[in-house]
Amino acid sequence: MADIHTRELARKIRIHALKMVHRANASHIGSCLSIADLLAVLYETTLQYKADNPQYLDRDRFILSKGHAAAVLYAVLAEKGFFPIQQLNDYCSNGSMFAGHASHHVPGVELSTGSLGHGLPVACGIALAGKRQNSTFRSFVLMSDGELNEGSNWEAILFAPQHKLDNLVAIVDYNKLQGFGAVKDVIDLDPIVDKWKTFNWSVREINGHDHCEIEKTLKAVPFEKDKPSIIIAHTIKGKGVSYMENTLAWHYKSPNSEQLKLALEELSD
Repeated sequence: MADIHTRELARKIRIHALKMVHRANASHIGSCLSIADLLAVLYETTLQYKADNPQYLDRDRFILSKGHAAAVLYAVLAEKGFFPIQQLNDYCSNGSMFAGHASHHVPGVELSTGSLGHGLPVACGIALAGKRQNSTFRSFVLMSDGELNEGSNWEAILFAPQHKLDNLVAIVDYNKLQGFGAVKDVIDLDPIVDKWKTFNWSVREINGHDHCEIEKTLKAVPFEKDKPSIIIAHTIKGKGVSYMENTLAWHYKSPNSEQLKLALEELSD
């Protein structure tokens, strides 16, 4: 079961992301913090990969469809040994491979993302290829809730059960805030579970910050034979820094020096 290791990894990658976004005066720290626990458990307990060989043929494929949260993805990849942690200092600097949105030039990043609604369709294609090759790898994709406004997702949601992609696992970061307001006020997703079930996906709802629940759920995939799995992870935007939690401003705002100091104090041992 998830233990101190995953919680410590989540703490570290939150700290990295805060420092990176502050240093670069970049956006999306709230979106990074909401998925830190999910990424920590995924990379610590679930995904099959070799950090010293990112293109290892039988690796599980992970796509961060909400590419604007790249800072925390780079942070977990650095902590797991895909590249030296010091390279995180290059985040969002001119000429760096560490772009503000996820870049496939970074070791361990499968797909450049940022334009929303692309991750799930590609993850479907990867899963279908795996099926046809009789390969054992799985295809994971982490999406934002606001991203489900994109119609391309719903084409993929129809496609996956049609092809019985039970090697496909989608996770929705359901923090209920998107760039311009509350999800329910922009395009309401509820009843979100019923919608996925109606499209013939096998659905689980979890607390996206409970490490034991995350690990237990991930280890149970596929939830049903011949059906793709979807995990609705209820999360909090800005999780881990009290003054950022559930606050829309931190979708685009960057912490100043004093705010960074306060955040790091909250995340200290």
